[in-house]
Amino acid sequence: MRTSETLSGGEWVTTGDWIDVHDPADVRTPLARIPALTAKDVTRAYDHAERAFTGWKRTSPFERARILTDAARLIRERAETIAADVTAENGKTRAEARGETLKAADFLEYYAGLARQGYGTLLHDARPHHRTHTRREPIGVILVISPWNDPLITPARKLAPLLAAGNTAVFKPATETPLAGLHFARALHDAGLPAGVLNVVTGRTAQIEEALLDDPRITGVTFTGSNAVGNRIRRRLADRNVRFQGELGGKNASVVLRDADLPAAAKAVAAASFGQAGQRCTATSRVVVERPVHDEFARLLVAEVEALTLGPGDDPATTLCPLSSPRQRDGVLAAVDTAIGEGATPLTGGTPDSARPHGCYVRATVLADVTPEMAIWREEVFGPVLALRAVEDFRAAVDAVNDSDFGLAAAVFTRDLAHAHRFADDVECGQVAVNTTTTGWDVHHPFGGFHDSGTAYKEQGDEVLRFSTRVKTVAINLGEPDRG
Repeated sequence: MRTSETLSGGEWVTTGDWIDVHDPADVRTPLARIPALTAKDVTRAYDHAERAFTGWKRTSPFERARILTDAARLIRERAETIAADVTAENGKTRAEARGETLKAADFLEYYAGLARQGYGTLLHDARPHHRTHTRREPIGVILVISPWNDPLITPARKLAPLLAAGNTAVFKPATETPLAGLHFARALHDAGLPAGVLNVVTGRTAQIEEALLDDPRITGVTFTGSNAVGNRIRRRLADRNVRFQGELGGKNASVVLRDADLPAAAKAVAAASFGQAGQRCTATSRVVVERPVHDEFARLLVAEVEALTLGPGDDPATTLCPLSSPRQRDGVLAAVDTAIGEGATPLTGGTPDSARPHGCYVRATVLADVTPEMAIWREEVFGPVLALRAVEDFRAAVDAVNDSDFGLAAAVFTRDLAHAHRFADDVECGQVAVNTTTTGWDVHHPFGGFHDSGTAYKEQGDEVLRFSTRVKTVAINLGEPDRG
């Protein structure tokens, strides 16, 4: 077991207490330990971020871009080592971990390029001899709270744009999966990021929550995680002038219409549902099928699912990885049991892997005969579980997609162009796919959901700058022109 330090004020530091990090493929032996920082350590991190902000916001955008570009290069050079740690702490397959690592480098490169672009707009002014423009400025010290399911790409998605814009950050990685975030911080540190611009707080959330969320210097909080925690943070910030960006829950649906390419749809739905063992914000968890093709689609889908190979993420043969923790495994199995008790029919899966009792394994599960009243149709499970429901026609399919408190992602499989466009028009989701999976958005595509899936501030693309920058309007009276 190795020991990892954390970054604060440009120094790699430890503390007197430690937290063990486990491999979900076998939780018996810790693979690493990280510092359990105290509330005083968190306050010092904000001290560092506050002091660094004045210099960082005035740093040339070309220098900020250089640092982000160099950090991206370092991540690519270290990709195998980083991916191995992502697999070890999270459980996802090495291929998934490698893809996440390279996508994190993409985020740094994209926002390095965006940092070089114009930062305002010249406006017309009704007053004679006036020139007016807007400019975007960083907002200050931002708290970044990232989840355990994408421990590298989520910090990259959040940190790269806010750093490129000139903000400083206090970053709290998930306690279960801190190693990936520390790799990201080390790449930026080694690329020359000034001391205090990025500070990483590792620790037990219950012991440092007050120091993390109540510091008066916070100007924004960006959070990815559950609705329960996100709403608690939102309420805590409500009476302060602090921006909140939340990427919260989802109950993403894919629709299969009677004219769809059924084998292609089954393959895409299986990939969207069971990649990363269903532990993706955009994973498909509901499938709505027009009744005439329901049974044939179900047969094809079950065949795709049963071809998956359950195993540890570091085994090249594995295509279905373990869940991230015993708590996550037990919660998913309980949700399946509840669904069966309410009348759902398991077509495949729904059980742990008895051959690996010390790992967090759940076999890929497809449930049929699901009704809208069942919890499995409405509540986020965040695991390898897919609920299948038959409907009569296209209109009923759209209504079924929208029959949710969430609105993150949806997909439709059809050969009818009119249905594809109507689906995009009518579904209440922030991300819509046609004949492809609900997962896998590029870094320059704005990302975020509607309703209970998130807040109005999007992530990714240039839309994310609305969260981490403020607009200043400047009018200059040039005076009467000299005509002499």
